[in-house]
Amino acid sequence: MDCTIRPARGDDAGDISGVILRALRETNAKDYTDEIIARVARSFSPDAVRQLIEKRTVFVAVLGSRVVGTASLDGNVVRTVFVAPDVQGRGIGKLLMAEVERAAREQSIAALTVPSSVTAETFYARLGFNAVRDSYHGDERTIIMERLL
Repeated sequence: MDCTIRPARGDDAGDISGVILRALRETNAKDYTDEIIARVARSFSPDAVRQLIEKRTVFVAVLGSRVVGTASLDGNVVRTVFVAPDVQGRGIGKLLMAEVERAAREQSIAALTVPSSVTAETFYARLGFNAVRDSYHGDERTIIMERLL
């Protein structure tokens, strides 16, 4: 697998949106209701993603010419880590997280926080993140996890 991690560009917004929406609907849907998935999905239209690219440090994972994953750093918070369902389990998320951690160290960030979905909790735990508390938005449970760098 020849996966490249690079900074996201504005013209990646549509592809990033597609990856996020597929992951939500195919992977996260196992752990969340249709209503929660629909509510979260509304935040990741191509225009919304374009705005996030302007505000955060956003990375994409590329296989060939296809965007297959994304992750971002917003201060000391890791956000929007998603991998296309058909390539999950191949280490792409781990590569994205390594790049996020590299960027955090460059900015002298000592610890990272990630608001993890129920779906991704074991992924982050394998990377050394520890659950510190649960957060609820209505019936949507998020696990707040932290890790020292």
